[in-house]
Amino acid sequence: MSQELIAVVMFSGMMLMLMTGQRVFGAIGFVGAMAGLMLWGTGGAEIPFSAAMKLMKWYPLLTLPMFIFMGYVLSESRIADDLYKMFHVWMGPVRGGLAIGTIGLMVLISAMNGLSVAGMAIGATIALPELLRRNYDKLMVTGVIQAGSSLGILVPPSVVLVLYAMIARQPVGQLWLAGVVPGLMMATLFIFYIWLRCRIQPELGPVLPKEERNVPLSEKLRLLRAGLLPLVIFATMMVPFVKGWTSLVESSAIGAITAFLAAVLKGRMTREVFETSVRSTLAISCMFMWIILAALGFGAIFDGLGAVSAIEDLFTAQLGLGPWGILILMQLSFIIMGTFLDDTAMLVIVAPLYVPLVGALGFDLIWYGVLYTITTQIAYMTPPFGYNLFLMRAMAPPEISLRDIYRSIVPFVAVMALALALVMLFPQIALWLPNYVYGK
Repeated sequence: MSQELIAVVMFSGMMLMLMTGQRVFGAIGFVGAMAGLMLWGTGGAEIPFSAAMKLMKWYPLLTLPMFIFMGYVLSESRIADDLYKMFHVWMGPVRGGLAIGTIGLMVLISAMNGLSVAGMAIGATIALPELLRRNYDKLMVTGVIQAGSSLGILVPPSVVLVLYAMIARQPVGQLWLAGVVPGLMMATLFIFYIWLRCRIQPELGPVLPKEERNVPLSEKLRLLRAGLLPLVIFATMMVPFVKGWTSLVESSAIGAITAFLAAVLKGRMTREVFETSVRSTLAISCMFMWIILAALGFGAIFDGLGAVSAIEDLFTAQLGLGPWGILILMQLSFIIMGTFLDDTAMLVIVAPLYVPLVGALGFDLIWYGVLYTITTQIAYMTPPFGYNLFLMRAMAPPEISLRDIYRSIVPFVAVMALALALVMLFPQIALWLPNYVYGK
């Protein structure tokens, strides 16, 4: 059996196991382990051992539980509720103001957590009922929450970019900085779309009643202080890191401690909140570590088979594609896979193939990390099986049907596609900030 055929059998076997509902790390690890034993006998047992040692020695991985804990503390202690109250008061007089404020809420939640699920949960439980109660169009606000929550995997501290850094062997700090401008650009495009749509069709996002807008200035300022607390936490974490005063791991610890102290000082750090935050952090951190371990072992076997060279030969020699044609084809494959896989699964399945190929084609791997993340955001919201679609269905009230959810994301997917095209055409959108900070 040729090396190329072995690689195809491995990839097909893994996809088949995933489609049967097996856990991601179990499917990837099992196929990799079986292939290693069949190809190299008992020597194949060294591959997962080597992957485990590599994982344990990767110091920046310590940031993962820190950021997850920080996000859960801020979420479970209801500090995120203060954000929405702030937007409710300050943005209420604007047409579509609460929907615009929800996008701002999602950006701040992303800066606290780094996971899209957290933004979705907060948006669906806090923002969605309020928006519907104030007669906002259900299609528009459903799309707003799904699109806004997807920013969690692009705006730092993105957990997905940490995993990409691990697999692509790129600096996490540069990847985070590369995601800042594209993430803010996408949020701005969302806000512009909402504002324009509500200007054309005012009934989609009515202003708040006058009695709800008549809030004393002192109360507005109090809500502003409470709502900006997450920004202060984010600044205490990121500024020392960007200035070079702390390492990435030290900054993540500062963020976790600051969030914990903020919840304590506000009197919201109960035993239940602490236990829920710690248990959730442990569960998600262990899940990610098992997935990375399986991916490293699987990728080592792919490298040993020469699968990367085979894929490169297929694209360039047999299909006759140029570098940009190959890049676009890879992005399309991410969107297709995103209809039935989550972002982590997509990354660990194809990164051993795509990342070396992207480097061989002469593209910047930091820039490609941002492209991958934006494409994942689109895949999350693409029917029929987009990940965010079903999360929203599980959390939305009964009056919002699955058909409504599918229809709601169409304009926001178009905005994301525009953002992806802009970053592809103008790489400096992603690369300017890391190049400036790191003096390249």
